[in-house]
Amino acid sequence: MSERAVLHVKGRILVGPDEVRDELWVVDGRISYDRPVDARDVTTVEGWALPGLVDAHCHVGLDAHGAVPQDVAEKQALTDREAGTLLIRDAGSPSDTRWVDDREDLPKIIRAGRHIARTRRYIRNYAWEIEPEDLVAYVAQEARRGDGWVKLVGDWIDRDLGDLSACWPREAARAGIAEAHRLGARVTAHCFAEDSLRDLVEAGIDCVEHATGLTDELIPLFASRGVAIVPTLVNIATFPGLADGGESRFPRWSAHMRRLHERRYDTVRNAYDAGIPVYVGTDAGGSLPHGLVAAEVAELVTAGLPPVDALAATTWSARTWLGRPGLTEGAPADLVVYDTDPRADVRALAAPRRIVLNGRVTA
Repeated sequence: MSERAVLHVKGRILVGPDEVRDELWVVDGRISYDRPVDARDVTTVEGWALPGLVDAHCHVGLDAHGAVPQDVAEKQALTDREAGTLLIRDAGSPSDTRWVDDREDLPKIIRAGRHIARTRRYIRNYAWEIEPEDLVAYVAQEARRGDGWVKLVGDWIDRDLGDLSACWPREAARAGIAEAHRLGARVTAHCFAEDSLRDLVEAGIDCVEHATGLTDELIPLFASRGVAIVPTLVNIATFPGLADGGESRFPRWSAHMRRLHERRYDTVRNAYDAGIPVYVGTDAGGSLPHGLVAAEVAELVTAGLPPVDALAATTWSARTWLGRPGLTEGAPADLVVYDTDPRADVRALAAPRRIVLNGRVTA
């Protein structure tokens, strides 16, 4: 039997929030908890190891104006990687990023296809802009193009109304979501305000992005249906600036955005307390830079999540939700090593010591 180069990670391997091992081995890019008998050129990394972090709301290949060239998308993905994000749920993009799948040095991406929005009711150059009678057809198209997810724009500013309002009639939403489920895809929706949420949840939606409009009245409905939220608090921090910019044209909308911002932490904490699944997402790739995953985890702690649960929202729980393995026997060796225990202080996430992707130390 020929000898093989292996990576040895030792210290504290955080297989789960309460399951800790002393070491693991990486052989042919995969995790093993048995020391290989044919090891050579052993490279050792020491510290606190976590599964590669998850950004469950990220946009590789997108900036504030729309799709970006491949070299820019590559830099975005590398920035996320260097922050420890090794698994991305790309929550809508007009870019074709399938080329990333051929790169073992870039994070793995789970795609939701391109956003589906109402005509003139979203950011220019981002979405398919359609009317309700076409929703089922476009959902089917994006379900086939994506990796098990479809992204709707659930609400946006209605310029005639001067405020946020729901984009889809209830029956159109129900039909679109049913079509996605028929094709084996889950559905998520961008929702800032309150009035789209009940219809979407009762229509069978699986997840809501931002969810700033989640009220005490709606929380039991989300909890009973198991609908997850991805709060993107680092993005919600931009609401006051957006409100200031829109004050002269849309004062009603501006006041609404400020209210949603002011109660953002209470909204997330109340959702968590009710048992609603909460996951980490940064909304990077629009107006926000990439690499903000540590900042979003810290925001969840500020909102009132226990540190270990905020950590789980970007590691163990997030990977289970997305159907991807963590630090389990035989899994791809995607992990991040830190100098200190991130369960004790999530600020440790901001300073990865080593990043291992597909079994290779990248940083």
